[in-house]
Amino acid sequence: VCDTGDQQTTAAVLVKEPAAIIVEALKDITSYEGEDAVFECRLSRETTQDVQWFLGDVPLQSNEMNEIRVQGTRHTLMLRKVTLEDSGSISFKVGQHTSAA
Repeated sequence: VCDTGDQQTTAAVLVKEPAAIIVEALKDITSYEGEDAVFECRLSRETTQDVQWFLGDVPLQSNEMNEIRVQGTRHTLMLRKVTLEDSGSISFKVGQHTSAA
């Protein structure tokens, strides 16, 4: 606000979060049935943007079979005690950026 006594004007500031990009992509892994499979992805910055893990086209959430962790810019997915049905594409998406293994 700028107020000169008989005149007043106002303005607003809008701060946008810069888009995070993937700086360390997912790597292919091979696991034996019954083992845990761990995937990691690192972003350019910590972000509040929506991030999502997928197995094929199915979005994943943390539960008794999947552990999703975020530590700063590092995002980790652990598939616990994988089975043959878990074989396939794992992908990580942030904004318009995707990494797959």
